[in-house]
Amino acid sequence: NVADGGEGTVDAIVEALHGKIVAATVSDPLSRPIQARYGIAGATAIIEMAAASGLPLLRPEERNPWLTSTHGTGEMIMDAIQKGCRQFLVGIGGSATNDAGTGMLQAMGFRFYDANDKEILHCCGGTMQDIVRNVPDSVRQSTFTIACDVDTPFCGSEGAAPVFAPQKGADAAMVQQLDAGMVSLAKVIEDKYRINIVPIAGAGAAGGMGGAFCAFLHATLKRGIDMVLDAIDFNAIIQGADLIITGEGKIDFQTAKGKTAAGILARAKQQGIPVVAIGGCVEMCDSVQYMGFAEIRPILEEKVPLEIAMDPTFAANNVENTVRKIVATYFKNNPEK
Repeated sequence: NVADGGEGTVDAIVEALHGKIVAATVSDPLSRPIQARYGIAGATAIIEMAAASGLPLLRPEERNPWLTSTHGTGEMIMDAIQKGCRQFLVGIGGSATNDAGTGMLQAMGFRFYDANDKEILHCCGGTMQDIVRNVPDSVRQSTFTIACDVDTPFCGSEGAAPVFAPQKGADAAMVQQLDAGMVSLAKVIEDKYRINIVPIAGAGAAGGMGGAFCAFLHATLKRGIDMVLDAIDFNAIIQGADLIITGEGKIDFQTAKGKTAAGILARAKQQGIPVVAIGGCVEMCDSVQYMGFAEIRPILEEKVPLEIAMDPTFAANNVENTVRKIVATYFKNNPEK
């Protein structure tokens, strides 16, 4: 069971590392208390920021990246630190925020001040200003690996606000204001820490949270599938395998862009292991055709209504039947295995 840094990442890594799921009371994007679940395996915490700061936590009319904050994600991290965790694997997809991670950092002990040297008590999209001192030693001693599958820079015409803020509720005027705040914060970071985060691929992920992790927490950004596969030591798991079967709901042009099946194929190629990909739906295209799968096969032999295809029992039976056929064919064609 693996995932690519999005939904299901916590469960996949916790299962592989024989960890446990815990819950913490934290703030949602609009500062309301919620229960957010995350995983712990030894001294490693596995967190999906969307559990505390995700867009699905808000009703459509509540979406407003000028007001939303990543504070709850910082509270999750601090809860894990208090439980003894010092290594963090964090997925940052699906955010409702554009505060450049300042809310998260504030919850972790960082302090922000405005132009009048007055402390900002609630960091959100509209308060990106200045940052100084007071970082707990427990935070300094922790390491962070971030699952990030976008190459968006921190700010500018292709940065976090123009690219992602509209889907989080921002109009054109707000996008400009948010980007101006990102530009200002990037300058503060460069002046104080001598780090130019603007061009870093992925710095604009999750409304600038990728950049915050890099600048203030010295995090490593990885493709989501690579973070997961490294965490579970996938290379060792597949060593000596004759065949790997992987898949996803829909195999199409996006499959080649670093999704789960592509990540598994890349690792398998390093060891010369053939990989068969299965999908609930398969839309062949050149990018998929030339990836190097031994076979690509749909689990449905004929079209059925979507609600039937997505029924868990129906889908599980189709996956099982497809896998049985693949395995039988493989060993028939490779009797020496």
